[in-house]
Amino acid sequence: MKKVVLLLALALVSGNIFAQKANVSKAKTKAYSEEPDFDGARELIKAALVDETTKNDPNTWYVAGLIGYLENEAMTLAAQYGQSIDEARKGQVVVESYDYFIKADELGQIPDEKGKVNTKVRRDVKSKIVNYFTNQTNLISYGAYLFENNKDYAGAYNVFKRYLDIPKLEMFADEKSQKQVPQDSTYKMIKYFSALAASNAGMSKEAIATLEDLKDDNYEAMTVYQLLYQEYVAMKDTANYVATLKQGIQLFPKEPWFLQNLINHFVFTNQNEEALSYLNAAIAAEPMVADYHYVKGNMAESLGNYDEALKAFEKAVELKPDLVDAYAGMGRVFYNQAVKVNDAALNLDAKDVDAYTKAEKEMNDLFKRSLPYFEKAYEMNKDDYDNKRILMNLYYRLGMEKEYDALSNE
Repeated sequence: MKKVVLLLALALVSGNIFAQKANVSKAKTKAYSEEPDFDGARELIKAALVDETTKNDPNTWYVAGLIGYLENEAMTLAAQYGQSIDEARKGQVVVESYDYFIKADELGQIPDEKGKVNTKVRRDVKSKIVNYFTNQTNLISYGAYLFENNKDYAGAYNVFKRYLDIPKLEMFADEKSQKQVPQDSTYKMIKYFSALAASNAGMSKEAIATLEDLKDDNYEAMTVYQLLYQEYVAMKDTANYVATLKQGIQLFPKEPWFLQNLINHFVFTNQNEEALSYLNAAIAAEPMVADYHYVKGNMAESLGNYDEALKAFEKAVELKPDLVDAYAGMGRVFYNQAVKVNDAALNLDAKDVDAYTKAEKEMNDLFKRSLPYFEKAYEMNKDDYDNKRILMNLYYRLGMEKEYDALSNE
């Protein structure tokens, strides 16, 4: 009796193996037929992917990938003939098939009982992964679709990451294979957009890892360092964001953005000596960079060194006559002093008319001195609402009704 039961069990297992392998074969046939039924093929392969008898067979996963691969080919051809296609669907089948192919290759590299690996599966998978890498209508296009159309930045990052991982796959480890998946300008561009996607998705760790990797690629180099700084700030990683700013100053000495942010960090953390040290060193090294003098003017003004601030702003416009913010800076030096005089006057004894009159005259004199600078700044850039607002306030304070009305109507 036991022998009969055992033979029956073996027959059942054998029958199941046959059934699942038959489903794999039928699924392949449906996908390859003249009028393919891709959804039907997926239904057939679904059970084989989880069944104990076929789930570890690399061919099962290869056929599963083949379904999406062939559907993508059909949609690509339809688009070339001007037919409307579902871009989201196309991208989804690319990702689906990519993941199945990777699993198929992984299983194919596990030695069988004879110690051999499945070279055929790797060869077949490899050619299709190369296509997904070199043809931009596949992974790249879908990542861009998610990024731009759907604003699905996390999804875009995950698609771009698949593309970026291809040259790192073991199947492309040899030198000859590396030539099939070159890390060229397109690759660097996708790495850059992958970082942007991660950043927009709030995935700071992933963004930082990608941006750090981009540092040696010489692609949008300055922006890479700026984004990296912002991500370290988001992570509250002070040591790394300060280090990034210092690197940026060395690599891009004529770009004041890095210096300005580093100085702001030192100022906000009460490290004024360090801030001045960096600024003066930068000016000594690049004395003709107007923006450095502008930054020095801002810093001197914030410390109450008005004469030094005015001198720095004047140097800035001497070097760069169209530096609007420097003109506004000069106006601000006098305007803020006037505001301080006004604030102090509010605390004067109401009976001390002479002191109040003196303070009022001093305040108006300072407002008058600030006026031409704000007029110049507004003339140069009429889209700056802050300068316009201050200018209107000056006209009002100084009783310049005609000018006030004219500016109000602009």
